[in-house]
Amino acid sequence: MSNALLTLSGVSKRYGKVQANDAIDLEVRPGSIHAVLGENGAGKSTLMKMIYGVEHPDDGTIMWDGAPVQMSRPSDAQALGIGMVFQHFSLFETLSVVQNVSLMIPGKPADLARQIRAFGTQFGLSVDPDAMVHTLSVGERQRVEIIRCLLLNPKLLILDEPTSVLPPQNVRMLFDTLRKLQSDGMAILFISHKLDEIRELCDAATILRDGKVTGRVDPRDHDAKSLAQMMIGRDMPHVAALRTAPTGATRLQLTKLNHPRTSRFGTTLSDVDLDVKAGQIVGIAGISGNGQQEIASLISGETRAHRPDMITLMDTAAGHLNPMQRRALGFSFVPEERLGRGSVPDMSLADNTLLTAHRAGMLSRGFIRRKAERDFTRTCIDTFDVRTPGPEVEAGALSGGNLQKFIMGREIMLKPDVMLVSQPTWGVDIGAATAIRRRLQDMRDDGVAILVISEELEELFEICDLLHVLHAGRLTAALPIASTTPQEIGHYMIGGTA
Repeated sequence: MSNALLTLSGVSKRYGKVQANDAIDLEVRPGSIHAVLGENGAGKSTLMKMIYGVEHPDDGTIMWDGAPVQMSRPSDAQALGIGMVFQHFSLFETLSVVQNVSLMIPGKPADLARQIRAFGTQFGLSVDPDAMVHTLSVGERQRVEIIRCLLLNPKLLILDEPTSVLPPQNVRMLFDTLRKLQSDGMAILFISHKLDEIRELCDAATILRDGKVTGRVDPRDHDAKSLAQMMIGRDMPHVAALRTAPTGATRLQLTKLNHPRTSRFGTTLSDVDLDVKAGQIVGIAGISGNGQQEIASLISGETRAHRPDMITLMDTAAGHLNPMQRRALGFSFVPEERLGRGSVPDMSLADNTLLTAHRAGMLSRGFIRRKAERDFTRTCIDTFDVRTPGPEVEAGALSGGNLQKFIMGREIMLKPDVMLVSQPTWGVDIGAATAIRRRLQDMRDDGVAILVISEELEELFEICDLLHVLHAGRLTAALPIASTTPQEIGHYMIGGTA
């Protein structure tokens, strides 16, 4: 008899023509940190949702502690001792942190707030219990999800891309926490595209490709390259080496940009100066919640600057312009929130294309040219390897990584002069992340001015020419990548000075 805590036998799931999971076998033992690896669309998230009761298998058996179980809803999984932190968050934005936690955890708000603060301190996941969720950055929201799940004291913890928007310091603390939980006998299912993290943390890995299990390995016995090749079934694409080339005119400029916080949980921006030239990738590093959200909203036009000349786009004072007026100047934007800002989940990919690309021949005398809309969408799907049956699929039905590829592709196809990209490869598999970074470099080499906001230091060092660090609403001077170290950036990220 197996001593596995969770056993899946022949589990399958189909959505229309798409076979998301095909006869999956999986065993997870107590005290194991078990990775599930695969490209975007390989079936990882669908599999986790079936374990957690969000989705139901078409075929196969799920066994818990040796006995077959049927989980009709997440509450059934929670009753068994299964907790899950989703890649796309399940928080109510109009409620506070403690109110969101109270929906799953019984207790008085004051007691829950104390527990949230204590867990935040213990696990390096600090967050204000009284903050409204809509004011939090993506990284802060993820902290709330992890804390809420840990408060349930689960026997099996499912983590879907838990480190994707955590700064390096908090990743280390999270890993220490997971090892403590492991030593207490907790089983952990860990989904991540960061193969070095999996090699460091996990003692077992199941590899999925096209919905099928293609391998079971101990990741500690393999290097990141061999794991990546097992995942994608082919050699990895290469990112071009950093080059030094002449840049052109300044296309995006922030001059003494000041902006007071709009809520007590926001960040005030103070004297932010920034230049991005044609043929240049400039990066902004920093721990989530230090003003990244505010800078992105001001540059995109979702928030207006107090003076037009604080933001200059293509030699035009743009601080007072709305988002569409800025796009008319040649500006393109990929926000960090894929669902809600980057796309409308319940709309088709074709209609999501129309939201920002309607100027690309999709309108005629006030009417939508559906063929042009579908053709643009199909080209985006094919060019950027978006795994989906076609343009009519709803955006919310795509995996996180495939939706990111679609949004990136849509904005790149607009051929902008200036592009702002926030968290470009969040939740994207290693092959697709490499392709996105290479595409950004190609755009840079074609003369586009690109600003990248990312919490992935490795990514910023790989693709950027210059790097700034944002801390408490203040931006450091530009730091040339060639003469800057990750340690120096980390020093500035926690408030250090030159």
